[in-house]
Amino acid sequence: MRDGTILRADIFRPHGSEQVPAMLVWSPYGKTGAGMINLDFMPARAGIPRSALSGYEKFEGPDPAEWVPRGYAVVNTDARGVFDSEGDVRTMGTPEGQDGYDTVEHIARLPWCTGAVCLVGNSWLAMAQYHIAAQQPPHLKCIAPLEGLSDMFRESMCRGGVPSPAFFAAVTQTLSGRGQIEDLASMLEMYPDWNEYWADKRADFSKVKVPAYILASYSTCLHTEGSFRCYEEMSAPKWLTVHDTQEWGRKWMGGDTTCSSPNITNHVMQDWPPPTASYKRLFLSDSGKLAQRMPDVAHTREYQSDFPAQQHGKDSEELCFSYVFAEHSYLLGTSVAELFVSCPDHDDLDIFLQLTKADSTGKQLSSLNIPLDKLAMLREDVPPVNILQYVGPTGMVRASRRELDSELSKPHAPQLSLRTVDKVPPGDVVKCTVGIWPGGMIFAPGEQLLLKISGHPMTLAEFPMLWGSYKPSNQGKHRVHFGGEFASFVEIPFVQL
Repeated sequence: MRDGTILRADIFRPHGSEQVPAMLVWSPYGKTGAGMINLDFMPARAGIPRSALSGYEKFEGPDPAEWVPRGYAVVNTDARGVFDSEGDVRTMGTPEGQDGYDTVEHIARLPWCTGAVCLVGNSWLAMAQYHIAAQQPPHLKCIAPLEGLSDMFRESMCRGGVPSPAFFAAVTQTLSGRGQIEDLASMLEMYPDWNEYWADKRADFSKVKVPAYILASYSTCLHTEGSFRCYEEMSAPKWLTVHDTQEWGRKWMGGDTTCSSPNITNHVMQDWPPPTASYKRLFLSDSGKLAQRMPDVAHTREYQSDFPAQQHGKDSEELCFSYVFAEHSYLLGTSVAELFVSCPDHDDLDIFLQLTKADSTGKQLSSLNIPLDKLAMLREDVPPVNILQYVGPTGMVRASRRELDSELSKPHAPQLSLRTVDKVPPGDVVKCTVGIWPGGMIFAPGEQLLLKISGHPMTLAEFPMLWGSYKPSNQGKHRVHFGGEFASFVEIPFVQL
């Protein structure tokens, strides 16, 4: 590295002296899946049978046994501070980007490399790509971020203004190395507001100048927002897919800079957010329905906000409002809610929303994220964790952080300022605007869309070890006000397919 630090990597390349392009795979998880976080750590191995991989792959990275025969070298690198790589572990931002820049340029100079280097990988391996590419290493030809959050503060650590350190605290506790590691949970306590420290961990896509193949999904409750933001804000050539693919890398790495594929696959659209989406405003009503007309008379419903949630799909103290479809309908895009809320017992409120689907009888449904055909597991045996099951897009807000950021907010995608705190006197009613992450659902006639409101997260926990880990700061009852002077609603995007 530019400061003399030495990083270590495993290099897999074709036999012989022919020069080949390189795939740089970057993370703190170990070079070949030997770290604490690996597929065996994941429930049901995240749906990937052991026989599908060679064992040479880095966790969440490409398998060298697949890509080396295709004419690529795979460089599995331990980031700074990881295992025997020197230094202290850095988490996203400019420092990690600079290390990635130096690594790209070092690889490009090696005698077996054509000088063409790409970045590829999922999760942390995708997040790091944003910051490395923003440094603009000359020999970086393209990136393939396969689902990665893009703003550590707004999308994870303090989403909606609600401090949520548990996930990354759990991840960092599993990393190994000889030095120190950046403690994000402690930094959140030190810097609870948006500042330069957190701004450096927000990807600046205006600085990414190379082509990108971007993978996104609705089912990850960690990476959805960031993956779609990557596509929306990049100006370089880009392609977005909401399912896996393995054919794209050959284009730019092999020198072929044409691409006949549409910018979005599956149902083909010209852009994201879907330009043909029409938004339906549905109002909360006393019947428990979502109505197209706002009730004339004001009502309230309440729930116990400090319920000790487990996040396993069976928590109580959740309000539910439903909308029954009369015809086939397709929800696609980001939703937004405006809610009037109060708390008689405390001066702040953490409010959590979820859109989910129910069948014609009202039974709530979930989507299976993994194939079961090669796993010795039945559908009913799949653990209720978010890696394996998805129940719908979510939003959240801390009422004292409800001020919007006018520069970052977009139509139907509000963003909070997170620079100020405006406490709510007990009993006072305030309006909160809540952005709900992108989602895609198909509804048949008679099926239902549910809007759920509570004082705790309603996503399934990422891992079983996180069941019950959420520590609420809420106190007492929360009241949701609607009808009359309180126009509480949710606005949903629908498309014709």
